[in-house]
Amino acid sequence: MSLNLLASDWIADQNKSALSAHQTDLEHALEQLDRRGIDGRAVIDTLAAFSVAVPSWALGTGGTRFGRFPLGGEPRTIEEKLADCAVINRLTRANRTVSLHIPWDNPDDPQALVEYAKGLELGFDAMNSNTFQDQPGQVQSYKFGSLCHTDKAVRDQAIAHNLDVIALGEKLGSDQITIWLADGSSFPGQMDIRGAFERTESSLVEIYQKMPGDYTMFLEHKPYEPAFYMTVIQDWGSSYLMASRLGGRAQCLVDLGHHLPNSNIEQVVSRLLMADKLGGFHFNDSKYGDDDITTGSIKPYQLFLVFVELAAGQQVGGPFQDKLAFMIDASHNLKDPIEDLLQSTDAITLALAQSLVLNRSALSDAQQNNDVTQAQELLHAAYRLDVRPLVAEARLRNGGALSPIEAYRASNYRRQIIEERGTEGGAAGL
Repeated sequence: MSLNLLASDWIADQNKSALSAHQTDLEHALEQLDRRGIDGRAVIDTLAAFSVAVPSWALGTGGTRFGRFPLGGEPRTIEEKLADCAVINRLTRANRTVSLHIPWDNPDDPQALVEYAKGLELGFDAMNSNTFQDQPGQVQSYKFGSLCHTDKAVRDQAIAHNLDVIALGEKLGSDQITIWLADGSSFPGQMDIRGAFERTESSLVEIYQKMPGDYTMFLEHKPYEPAFYMTVIQDWGSSYLMASRLGGRAQCLVDLGHHLPNSNIEQVVSRLLMADKLGGFHFNDSKYGDDDITTGSIKPYQLFLVFVELAAGQQVGGPFQDKLAFMIDASHNLKDPIEDLLQSTDAITLALAQSLVLNRSALSDAQQNNDVTQAQELLHAAYRLDVRPLVAEARLRNGGALSPIEAYRASNYRRQIIEERGTEGGAAGL
């Protein structure tokens, strides 16, 4: 019932009052780009084709280890999560897929879920396994690790879970699995560092060898948390080493928050792209650690520099993400989760647009001539250019909202789902 509030004709009506101002802003932006020798219409083509997945667990209010503050109207079922995802996509037209987390999102009828998602114009992105929590009725505990555990029975249980997730993904139309391991130790001497890596490799080999031929495995590194002394796959080097040992269908996944403070993440991206081992990207932002807050809210320039590397070699106007899987990975504690995801999507597409208007030919010349000042000028010229009209035009072309946050608030969708779902916490899984 609530989804009817955001039908395409309603969104078009919301856009009417802003169309004239938008056209003026767009013409100005295109004129600026034309003077720089950049085809602004081709940039819009690329933006219109871009999509970043929404994670199912981000639709409920997240939290910290100190507490959680339910918002009301949080989704109680996977169907309600998809309904919220559809709202986001209807406003942005840039969130066409959903990434599920198993067992949080285990459907009773996978085929029925596929049909329901199709009706909402949604598909399924990478599946996510969970061996960092003990689930109700679980025989073996992951307290001291999962795929790296010293007890083979625990490892076998974790392997079986990942294979079950892959099998479910096949039924849903997904051909990717993301494996993030909380495995590690919090105290020196607690774990055989080499042995843990070797046991993890053995476990992953078994999963990899049993994957369907068209399936891709993403390995997600993280330096700490919940293990505070050592994690098994702690950085991009360990991730690359493991993925390389597994084979061509094992790739590395980069999460912006999964790096130590002041890490040069754009350099990590460059290295993995160079080695043809970057498979996916999780977008969020952080000030101190794995904060998982709104993308672009803390370090927007870093986000731009990451996209400068991601877009290297891309032809403006052509497909941007032939091989890469992009997802927002956030945990909301203060904001309306839908608004937060709308803001993150906007920040991501803005950073993509900024990277596409960069004069790469001139930048290459500056780099070859060691002209440090000119290189900085070119980066700042692209970063400071107001590309918001290009992003808005891409949304408009696809049937989305010129101002997603304004349209969302005007719809009163949150009030409607609070009436339908109640005020208690939902099914985020966190």
